[in-house]
Amino acid sequence: MRQNGYETGAGERERAVLVSLVTDEVKRSGIDPDLSLQELVALAETAGVEVADTLMQQREVPDSKYFIGKGKTQELKALAEQTGAGTAIFDQELSGAQVRNLEEELDMKIIDRTQLILDIFAGRAKTREGILQVELAQLTYLLPRLSGHGKNLSRLGGGIGTRGPGETKLETDRRHIRNRISELKRQLEAVTQHRALHRERRKKTGAIQVAIVGYTNAGKSTLLRQLTQADVLAEDKLFATLDPTSRALRLPSGKEVVLTDTVGFIQNLPHDLVAAFRATLEEANEADLLLHVIDASSPMRERQKSVVDQVLGELGAAGKPTLLVWNKIDQCSAASLSLLAGGSDSIRISALNPNDLARLREKIEDKLLGEIARLRIPASRGDLASLAYRVGEVTGQDTDEDWLLLTVRLNPADMEKWGRPLEPYRMEDISN
Repeated sequence: MRQNGYETGAGERERAVLVSLVTDEVKRSGIDPDLSLQELVALAETAGVEVADTLMQQREVPDSKYFIGKGKTQELKALAEQTGAGTAIFDQELSGAQVRNLEEELDMKIIDRTQLILDIFAGRAKTREGILQVELAQLTYLLPRLSGHGKNLSRLGGGIGTRGPGETKLETDRRHIRNRISELKRQLEAVTQHRALHRERRKKTGAIQVAIVGYTNAGKSTLLRQLTQADVLAEDKLFATLDPTSRALRLPSGKEVVLTDTVGFIQNLPHDLVAAFRATLEEANEADLLLHVIDASSPMRERQKSVVDQVLGELGAAGKPTLLVWNKIDQCSAASLSLLAGGSDSIRISALNPNDLARLREKIEDKLLGEIARLRIPASRGDLASLAYRVGEVTGQDTDEDWLLLTVRLNPADMEKWGRPLEPYRMEDISN
């Protein structure tokens, strides 16, 4: 059995050299190679790896045999011997042939970014659904690369890249693995149907759903815990939590909504992983409101925001009512704060500040339940009074001679569909 912290049999952490290749395609994509490499360092540390050194190479296109080229491979070998590293972790995805060639040339374990992320996910999955999803993603990733992981699979005794399905499964023939993939998909389909039934029940009971989405380590789990006093793990690590958690959130009006924390996104999130975790991420698709949490203190915040928007688009959740939550403002300079986008669809908070959390609850309520307005309706117009009850929640009622005075929290969607006849009778908005 593997030990915690990705330790070797001797009780020491693996030492690794991190490698990044900057190609013309990477430059055109707008990805900052330095920031991406910093993120790889954070991923490696999350996996319990000791980063011995980093190496960056620039080429127009990847080398088909060694990815970084023969000369740079020799430089990597010398660096590994000098630092005592037994593993090389690449910031980009490698083919099976490239892994095999690098292993033979370097006599080191070769891991790429995708495999590192999958390995971290395997350590984080706790529920049956999460474990199934991780195993499916790992097997789907490893199947076409089996011939390129000879030394990896022969290195028993633990270490990154070997958690999850395990060596025994990976050394079986391809047919067995394909059968296992089919079985995992079948089981996940049953989980998806079960989750859909739960969502349907929530809809029938009129439960409003709010999903927290965002880049990994943006503070989503901390926010869920602070808002709902939920007993969930919240650490300053990438992918500190993996399985979704739902808790009841009480709004200022006393109304309760269902708040769900979803898996964090990351740059270059493996497509196999997105597919495998579609059932979990569908929580975002079914939500009435998305809280897009962004680490305001991160120099990569705009890029991280774009990555989350892109993944949400792939899931079909683009265009959902969304509230941007700029988190960790207590770690920002005044100049940095001034650059954050504002407006009615945005709020700046620290998840550790009770006053900020109170403002956030009010903002969520306004987004979900609409603004509060005062209506002055002729007492003879019972049809308009009835309409007011249909398009919102009447929180107060009074009379003034021949007039009916209503205080109404207007539902934005219902107001748009049916509430136009009420517009001439609106006195004033008294929402914040």
